[in-house]
Amino acid sequence: MAVILYSQRQIDLIRESSRVVAECHHLIREMIEPGVTTRQIDQAVAAHIRKRGGTSPFYRYELPGKVPFPAWICASVNDVVVHGVPDDVPLRKGDLVSIDVGVRKDGYIGDSAWTYAVGAIDADAQKLMRIGEESLYKGISAMKPRGKLVDVSRAIQTHVEKNGFSVVREYVGHGVGQSLHEEPQVPNYVQTGQMIPFFREVLKPGMSLAVEPMVNEGSPQVESVEGEWLVRTADGGRSVHFEHTVVVHSDRIEILTDQSKVALPA
Repeated sequence: MAVILYSQRQIDLIRESSRVVAECHHLIREMIEPGVTTRQIDQAVAAHIRKRGGTSPFYRYELPGKVPFPAWICASVNDVVVHGVPDDVPLRKGDLVSIDVGVRKDGYIGDSAWTYAVGAIDADAQKLMRIGEESLYKGISAMKPRGKLVDVSRAIQTHVEKNGFSVVREYVGHGVGQSLHEEPQVPNYVQTGQMIPFFREVLKPGMSLAVEPMVNEGSPQVESVEGEWLVRTADGGRSVHFEHTVVVHSDRIEILTDQSKVALPA
C-alpha cells in the first residue's frame, strides 16, 4: 500500500476526529481511580464518541485467527503492552493502565494512547511513565518536513535505552487517516546492521502518522496467546504506551491529538 498524502480538507477532518480523541482522554483522566473498571471507562468513552457523531475504528476490528475486537478502547494494565480488552476487574492503587482511543468521524480517524497512574505509584513506575512520555515527544521533536523517518525512530530508542528501559519491536507506529493502519510503519527503534525500507522514508507534507512508543520496564520481548488479543511483556515487567496522531505540513509538524488544546465539553 502506498503512503497517502492528505489534502488540507482531509487533514481538517482528521483533526476533528483527533479532537474527539483528546476529549476522551480528558474524560478518562477524570475517571481513573482505584475501584473503577476498564469496562466502565469503555462505556463512558463509547457514549462520548457517539455523542460527538463518531464511532470507534477498534470496535469489531478484525485480524486473522482472532474474534473481532469487542470494545471501543484498548485497556492494558501493568504488564499488558497493547490490545488489552476492557473487563470488570477493578483497577487497584499502584496500577498502570494504558488506554488507547481511536475515533472515526466523517470517514477519517484520529488515534492516541496514554498511560495513567491509578492512585499513588512507586518511584520506578513514575520513572517508567516519565521516560515513556518523554520518548514520544523526543520522537515528534525529531520530525522535520522532508526529514527522515529514521531520525524519529532513533530519537525514541536513544532516550528510552539511555534511561535503562527498552522499546518493543513487534508493534510500531503507523500512518493513520482513512484507515486505522496505513503506510508507512513508524518504528521506535533502528535496525542495526541494515537499513530496512521504511527507515528510508522521507516525511512529506500531507502525511498523517501515529507515533507511539511502547516502553518496557525490562526486556523488549513480548508474548501473546494464539487467538487472544492482549500482548504481555515476556518477563512480566510493566509497560507504558504513549501515542499521538501528528500531521506533516510544509513548514511544521502538528500534533492533532494534543490534550492541552481541548477541553471536555459539558
